[in-house]
Amino acid sequence: MDPFGLFCTGALLACGLYWFVCLLGPAEQKGKRAVDLSGGSISAEKVQDNYKQYWSFFRQPKEIETAEKVPDFVDTFYNLVTDIYEWGWGQSFHFSPSIRGKSHRDATRLHEEMAVDLIEVKPGDRVLDVGCGVGGPMRAIATHSRANVVGITINEYQVNRARLHNKKAGLDSLCEVVCGNFLEMPFKDNTFDGAYSIEATCHAPKLEEVYAEVFRVLKPGSLYVSYEWVTTDKYRGDNPEHVEVIQGIEIGDALPGLRNYKDIAEVAKKVGFQVVKEKDLAKPPALPWWTRLKMGRIAYWRNHILVTVLAAIGIAPKGTVDVHEMLFKTADYLTRGGDSGIFSPMHMILLRKPQVPPTQS
Repeated sequence: MDPFGLFCTGALLACGLYWFVCLLGPAEQKGKRAVDLSGGSISAEKVQDNYKQYWSFFRQPKEIETAEKVPDFVDTFYNLVTDIYEWGWGQSFHFSPSIRGKSHRDATRLHEEMAVDLIEVKPGDRVLDVGCGVGGPMRAIATHSRANVVGITINEYQVNRARLHNKKAGLDSLCEVVCGNFLEMPFKDNTFDGAYSIEATCHAPKLEEVYAEVFRVLKPGSLYVSYEWVTTDKYRGDNPEHVEVIQGIEIGDALPGLRNYKDIAEVAKKVGFQVVKEKDLAKPPALPWWTRLKMGRIAYWRNHILVTVLAAIGIAPKGTVDVHEMLFKTADYLTRGGDSGIFSPMHMILLRKPQVPPTQS
């Protein structure tokens, strides 16, 4: 090929790569750039080893059920997936019902604002975000309510990302982020005017432990709302396909075990909460929350090709391809769980800490 032909071919490839990465973008715009993908707090050369370590938890299921093992398990998971989540999904690591005429971003924001509206906080109140991730919901909620939001996440890398985003958004005066375990929170008793968790407490080995901690740090009379991941009344434990889907969701999302929807209120009452309201926000007339996963399949394939190329040329750490493939497979299990109705990521429960502690029998 003559020099001019080589130049034209090179220019065409460069333009194609620019379009592929910069213009076409990730599955959801405004996420992290593909060329900046990392392993969170894990050094680049150890990402693949940590991915193998993550899978070792599932080869020893009793290890996952041991409470002291779960924090490390969840921390490893979020080191592996945080950058990919931000790049391909955005800064809010959760689902929301689709809304006609609204973008996914608007639907996500409205889902978050509903949480803080339910707990009836006022401007200036101190609110706890239980499992805040990189702070997408925190920023939406602080903007909407003008409350002071304190988020806790076990992952140090997410703390740094959340603080960076808070500062960029001009919300660092309203949003505080703490690195810690929500099973042993570093807050005093009766500290917060309200609390919420959005698809986060599913990582707790025992729901009563995190609910008891939330109960402890809430002021008497305050409200707590949680969006829980659950199996629904359509789930059948003797149906092999149902079991496969739920296990696929558990493995791909670092869950020590999905709970049945019937268990949530019982656990809340056990630790002392009053149940104000309970509703599966995924049920009709809500539009399917999983349509975003279906619509993004082409983007996921495109992103997977890009991750593979970046890993091959040494820009993305080794192991990133494995993590992205795991998340792609998990998206399929989540879609099947939504389509069949056996799984919901938004079983909403609104709870109140009584003004007077319940008497001990």
